[in-house]
Amino acid sequence: MTVRTRFAPSPTGYLHIGGARTALFSWLYARKHGGSFVLRIEDTDRERSTTESVNAILEGMTWLGLEYDEGPFYQTERMARYQEVIQQLLDNDQAYYCYCSKEELDALRAEQRAKKIKPRYDGRCRHRTAPVDGISPVIRFKNTPEGSTIVRDMVKGNVAFDNAELDDLIIARSDGTPTYNLTVVVDDMDMNISHVIRGDDHLNNTPRQMNILKALGVEPPIYAHLPMILGADGSRLSKRHGAVSVMQYREEGYLPEALLNYLARLGWSHGDQEIFSIEEMIELFDISAVNKAAAAFNPEKLLWLNQQYIKVSPAPHLVHHASWHYGQRGIDPSAGGPDIQAVVETQRDRARTLVELVDNSAFFYREIDQYAEKDAKKHLKPEVLPALKDLRGRLEALPDWQKQALHQAVVDTAEAHGLKMGKMAQPVRVALAGRAMSPSIDTTIELVGREQTLKRLDRAISYLQKQS
Repeated sequence: MTVRTRFAPSPTGYLHIGGARTALFSWLYARKHGGSFVLRIEDTDRERSTTESVNAILEGMTWLGLEYDEGPFYQTERMARYQEVIQQLLDNDQAYYCYCSKEELDALRAEQRAKKIKPRYDGRCRHRTAPVDGISPVIRFKNTPEGSTIVRDMVKGNVAFDNAELDDLIIARSDGTPTYNLTVVVDDMDMNISHVIRGDDHLNNTPRQMNILKALGVEPPIYAHLPMILGADGSRLSKRHGAVSVMQYREEGYLPEALLNYLARLGWSHGDQEIFSIEEMIELFDISAVNKAAAAFNPEKLLWLNQQYIKVSPAPHLVHHASWHYGQRGIDPSAGGPDIQAVVETQRDRARTLVELVDNSAFFYREIDQYAEKDAKKHLKPEVLPALKDLRGRLEALPDWQKQALHQAVVDTAEAHGLKMGKMAQPVRVALAGRAMSPSIDTTIELVGREQTLKRLDRAISYLQKQS
């Protein structure tokens, strides 16, 4: 069998965590088995579907690196095909026009509830032959009432549905537009989808879709319904738990592979391993190893994982993603200042996110126009003024701006003024970075560069002279 999976989001919002995990598992399964991954946009809900949402989905897929082999296909461009299949079902007496009014259906449901019967359509229009004046009919699929439909699910195992409990679902609305359960069947059939991996909120639709496929003489695909994702408190995942657009994670400084790694571990595991490269995910992923129970979203675990990726990712890769964050802050590292790769490599061990890394590094590329009030009060005191003046002179006199020589200049200055290294380094940090947190003092001086270091020491000296 040639494996063909698909991701079929509705463009009624952004690509969220649940959708991204579904896309990832479908992508991993196709990649593992040498198959194809198809992207399909289910945009038949014209009132809620927007171009902005389509763009958000495509942007999220691109950022995550989930490249698709075919598509994107848009359902709104396939309306003629859906009408063709609907007509085929009508011609074969596998579908029928339903003229029931809203009032009639409401009365039927009320009667069923009164009798404590599960509300469902009773097929009363199956044998109507004449239209009803004033009512535009819907079209219903004539479901088989006998026997049961077995969903052979790769995650949940065999799930049986009594066909008598499956009512004749609507496959075309009164305005002629096809419904979800019809379009998804036709798309999966025409696109030769072999495996449907999706959330378990679709499980109840599956036997209905299987019965339509059988009516069309097509073998249903293999299904895998993923358990839902819950918040850490066990409730349904919401924005307060982190159920935001995947692009929000980009804005917050997460690496795409860290998010993919985290999503892969939401319901799937391989022994005790926590960190997986993309290649390892493809090699090791097994849909049958997905947990049947719901997975809990843990933002702290994701943050920890992101930190691990920042520490070990190749520097050029970090630069690629960090550059966007510099740009968001109006910083162009190429316009002056130290080499961005040197800065990223220096700061990576101190950052949990790229936002932290970039914000902590902004001083390398921006003028220092003010000091952190608490740090200036603690470290920029009049008694360090002579040492700062001395250090400035020693640094200006250095023939080469090399890390070892810079370090020795700070050490010699501290010794000359009877200061411990920390008492010397902290005022210099505040002078150069605007605060008392920076990389090692020699690295900081080296990366800030000769011109800016002397200029910023002059500013700090002036600042202290005004205090004296």
